[in-house]
Amino acid sequence: MFKKENINELNFDKMGGLLPVVVVDKNNGQVLMVGFMNKDAVEKTIETKLVTFFSRTKNALWVKGETSGNYLNLVDIKTDCDNDTLLIYAIPGGNTCHTGNYSCFDIPNIPSINFLNNLFELIKTRKETLPENSYTTKLFKSGQNRIIQKVGEEAIETVIAAKNRDKKEILNETSDLIYHLFVMLAEQDIEFSEVVKNLEQRSK
Repeated sequence: MFKKENINELNFDKMGGLLPVVVVDKNNGQVLMVGFMNKDAVEKTIETKLVTFFSRTKNALWVKGETSGNYLNLVDIKTDCDNDTLLIYAIPGGNTCHTGNYSCFDIPNIPSINFLNNLFELIKTRKETLPENSYTTKLFKSGQNRIIQKVGEEAIETVIAAKNRDKKEILNETSDLIYHLFVMLAEQDIEFSEVVKNLEQRSK
């Protein structure tokens, strides 16, 4: 994660104190918008966790979403190889574009495998930290046999929903099955990426 102490490594000289910034939706990898930041904007973004730009028109800082309420919640900041451009991963609190569109580039908000990666990472974090009042924590504490049992139960319920041709239940039970499969993989120290890689190899 880019930290405040890394700001001095950035090259603000090429564009008179500004850096171009590309904002990407952490959930699906889609480009949301492009803006500019000066040093103060970078600092405020890190401090508040809300993406903040420098307006060349108003010659002032502005927090994206301060008018609409559709904030861009900071997840991570990456720099390019020359340290003069920023790539920001954020979770949008609503549509990003002032026109009301999801993206300023008229890109549709389509779910992607990135969400599954994020979900799996969250489950792994739950395994390590075991926070209270978490169903995932309860599963990990219950042990391997209970986790495997839950996978079996959800698989059967998915089959029943499919047999009944109940679309809503198929969606719900499939989601439950995938979640419990992820818990099982994490419990056995198997990465989701290993499953994806195996599927890729088998499809060749």
